Amino acid sequence: MVVGRVAPVARVTLAGKRVEVGSDGYFVLGLGRDAPPEIELTVIDPLGQRSLRFAVGQRQYQVQRIDGVPQRTVTPPPEVLERIRREQQLVDRARGRISSRQDFLDGFTRPLEGPITGVYGSARIYNGVPRNPHYGLDIAAPTGTLVRAPAAGVVRLVHPDMYFSGGTLILDHGQGLSSTFIHLSEILVEEGAEVARGDAIARVGATGRATGPHLDWRMNWRDVRIDPDLVLSHFPAGHREAPMLGLEP
Repeated sequence: MVVGRVAPVARVTLAGKRVEVGSDGYFVLGLGRDAPPEIELTVIDPLGQRSLRFAVGQRQYQVQRIDGVPQRTVTPPPEVLERIRREQQLVDRARGRISSRQDFLDGFTRPLEGPITGVYGSARIYNGVPRNPHYGLDIAAPTGTLVRAPAAGVVRLVHPDMYFSGGTLILDHGQGLSSTFIHLSEILVEEGAEVARGDAIARVGATGRATGPHLDWRMNWRDVRIDPDLVLSHFPAGHREAPMLGLEP
């Protein structure tokens, strides 16, 4: 997760994709697991057009073997493929909403306390079968443990039982940034509700593709999956600083 600031009249693009700029000039963008060693931002304002290049640190990712997962969630039978497709469309629609909210500027806290049992980016092997990397932060806790909003936002999706993710909740933090909470046993908020950081929003469960109770917290900037642990490290609660790029506002 990268937060920057430009003149409110400026336009910003990343790899040709427009980046939403707030009325105060703040913007947010995300870099995923396979981000290149360098990115280029284009800023257009009354001074003209400039290209700004930034180096991107590269990471090594773990390999995690998970056994005992229901085989039907590792290799889904043909009769559930349509269900999976429909559920993915719901998720894509929720994450695709680009609101003018800027809740991310006030920083993030952990949604609950507990041992970390899974990290972002690790290659996963389920029951001996290689599958997509893990894109969340897994926090182990007993079923029923309260999950609290890591930052303010508006609820964009509530689903009691998705095939892979079980109880699923998506929270919009603004300008394309969202949090997703999965494997929930209960969801305590409704779609459209506004929540504050620290509000109880759900309870831990073991629904969907899970071997035991835990919270899988994921973060996205639009369709880019980002690391919640890095967000916690660099944007703790109360953080509101960002470098100025170009004109003063």
